[in-house]
Amino acid sequence: MIRSLMERMKRRSLSLTEKRDWLRLIRSQNVGPVIFRQLIARYGDAPTALEALPELARKGGRKRRLTIAKASDVDRELERMAALGGHYVALCEPGYPALLAETPDGPPLIGIRGHLHLAERPTAALVGARSSSANGDSLARAIANGLGNRGWTTVSGLARGIDTAAHLGSLDSGTIAVVAGGPDVVYPEENRDLMAEIAERGCIVAESPPGTQPTAQHFPRRNRIIAGLSLGTVVVEARRRSGALITARMAGEYGREVMAIPGSPLDPRAAGPNHLIREGATLVQNADDVIEALEAQRRQPLKQQEELPFFDAPREATVDPDLVDRARSEILEKLGSTPVSVDELIRRCHFSQAVVATVLLEAELAGMIDRHPGNRVSLNMREA
Repeated sequence: MIRSLMERMKRRSLSLTEKRDWLRLIRSQNVGPVIFRQLIARYGDAPTALEALPELARKGGRKRRLTIAKASDVDRELERMAALGGHYVALCEPGYPALLAETPDGPPLIGIRGHLHLAERPTAALVGARSSSANGDSLARAIANGLGNRGWTTVSGLARGIDTAAHLGSLDSGTIAVVAGGPDVVYPEENRDLMAEIAERGCIVAESPPGTQPTAQHFPRRNRIIAGLSLGTVVVEARRRSGALITARMAGEYGREVMAIPGSPLDPRAAGPNHLIREGATLVQNADDVIEALEAQRRQPLKQQEELPFFDAPREATVDPDLVDRARSEILEKLGSTPVSVDELIRRCHFSQAVVATVLLEAELAGMIDRHPGNRVSLNMREA
């Protein structure tokens, strides 16, 4: 059964009806990328998964009605994306970036404005401080330009500072901007013209619907896409606690190369890169160093779609409901406000992966737990 499902879900284009159903599922309340994959694995298609959502959430302890995305809302979203000159690419479709598809929490669909084929070239992420120095900006711009001259695509997050410099340095050769809000929402406002240029000459990637204003929770989600799209991530300037270091951590968790530009210990903006180098990141100083560090990654063959961690949930019939009921309280008792990896949770509670996956699926749909990048979960303290 699992094998036949995986055969059906090899790289293929979705029909408009299928894409609408996928959008409805991912836009439904408490359905994130990991849950989406588990639901498709369990039920085979989005319509069947949508029907199952209310009962799964009830089993997980939800008292209030779960909000299911309306078909009419999805139709309006598709119309807004088309009006922008954009489109959606689904995880199983041929145009979906292969590197991002390898990650366990890549978006089921990404909104695209511009030229997604830039992701088919070797890619490197350049990220760093918003309050960057003039030297940091010059260096980021020079590295991005050097990468472009060698046929590489630069990926960044369209923030002010280092991100902006990286995009400007690679605008002529090919740049991908991953935005935290909708694909039509400019943030920061000072990058309005730059965003328009990237949409025309490069590529804008967004996980959120058009019109979505970025909030704090959107930026770590954006950062995982930056890391997932790239063979490696270069941190130019960043403080110890910064979004750039979150991106670097995610890159490491995905098995990608982490690189950093060293700086003076007297400059707080060098604290992040210097820390990464102490922890084992590759010290780089220019585009040639970046390419040299990434050559090994570039030579590694990508996994085939049927080998991706796409369908890692058990079929419903393979899990004893009584065992799930008995396991639920014990598993949730192991969780707190600090995220813990699912693998660690399995080791601690001594239940099978299938049972733990089922409990977490139902609990997440119920709003009882939060899922974090890196396959980690925590108790939702707002609901606890």
